[in-house]
Amino acid sequence: MKVLIACEYSGTVRDAFIAAGHDAISCDLLPTDAPGPHYQGSVFDLIDERNSNDWDMMIGHPPCTYLTVTGNKWFKPEFKDRFPDRHEQREDAVRFFKAMFECNIPRVCLENPVGVLSSVYMKPTQYIQPWQFGEPHSKKTGLWLRNLPKLVPTEIVEPKFHIYKDGRRDPVWHVESMGMNPLERMKYRSKTFKGIATAMADQWGKI
Repeated sequence: MKVLIACEYSGTVRDAFIAAGHDAISCDLLPTDAPGPHYQGSVFDLIDERNSNDWDMMIGHPPCTYLTVTGNKWFKPEFKDRFPDRHEQREDAVRFFKAMFECNIPRVCLENPVGVLSSVYMKPTQYIQPWQFGEPHSKKTGLWLRNLPKLVPTEIVEPKFHIYKDGRRDPVWHVESMGMNPLERMKYRSKTFKGIATAMADQWGKI
């Protein structure tokens, strides 16, 4: 199949599909972090009406900065001067997600953390966790699927947490990123876990 991996610069999902024998290319405004087929630019350059029929499947990772529930605190009145355009940025992010999901590509998966899409657009088809796919981490992620079956867990493992002195716990991957600079932290936190990428390629690549 010809597969577009949208909004991905890590190459993780792209390379999983290539390893499974498919013609896959990643696309992002940033250059790829891993050598391989990559288009640097807008995903809509590749999925507009002229060329959307060129693809058999799209796996997309739309930016979640303005969509997650963890970012809701920045909408409070006391942060209005600091983030005056927050509401418009969220609306733009929702429109971006909808335009990707409703494109003409026959099979689509979009992923995003728990956020506002469930209330302002539609609920995800399913939620998955890395620990269901052999990765010892906790990161609840929604999958919005069109003409694709739900992803089936491949290996259940115990997630690891950092336990603070007051008893609070935080996923290890989240704690590990705290000392990084903003760009590195953003990249680290948005990267798809390899176990999930492999499951996508193995299961959806056989449809």
